[in-house]
Amino acid sequence: MSEHNQDKHKARQQKVKAQVDAKIEQAQEEKGILQVITGNGKGKSTSGFGTVARCVGHGMNAAVVQFIKGMWECGERNLLERAGVPFAVMKTGFTWETQNRETDTQAAQATWQQAKLWLQDESIDLVLLDELTYMVSYDYLDLDEVIEALENRPAMQSVIITGRGAHRRLTELADTVSEVRNVKHAFEAGIKAQKGFDF
Repeated sequence: MSEHNQDKHKARQQKVKAQVDAKIEQAQEEKGILQVITGNGKGKSTSGFGTVARCVGHGMNAAVVQFIKGMWECGERNLLERAGVPFAVMKTGFTWETQNRETDTQAAQATWQQAKLWLQDESIDLVLLDELTYMVSYDYLDLDEVIEALENRPAMQSVIITGRGAHRRLTELADTVSEVRNVKHAFEAGIKAQKGFDF
């Protein structure tokens, strides 16, 4: 790289650094973060579990609530339970498999009761509400009750909500919203879900 190009690069990077430093200086509020990870793409739950692993890796406490996914083997659960992370699992599986609204609603309500306890527990730094968006969309859980629990959680507790079609009120309440877009998916090409990659 020529000296002229090096000088241009350095000047550009100094400008970027100044902008980043200014944002860091402004961001001084400390509070728990509410994040919603939604969209039709693959990776929403995986992202949430990555943050749970990060939390536990720092010696902090996390809890996981799994709506929809059922009781089949889950690599993240296998790992994180051994690290002391408690799980509440709805156990019924996908709603298109059960096809029983009453049973699904009862299971969602029972799982939500545990979620509410964790959302009141100051000793838990992070709660992952995996696939919660479906419970709201299907009216298995009352949206007002969910929002009330989120708003009244401990001030430093962070929460991650995953799932497609997040309700507008959830995204408005959230501090961070990420939308995962589907560009291409192996399953649509007839490739079976792979252990250690998909589950």
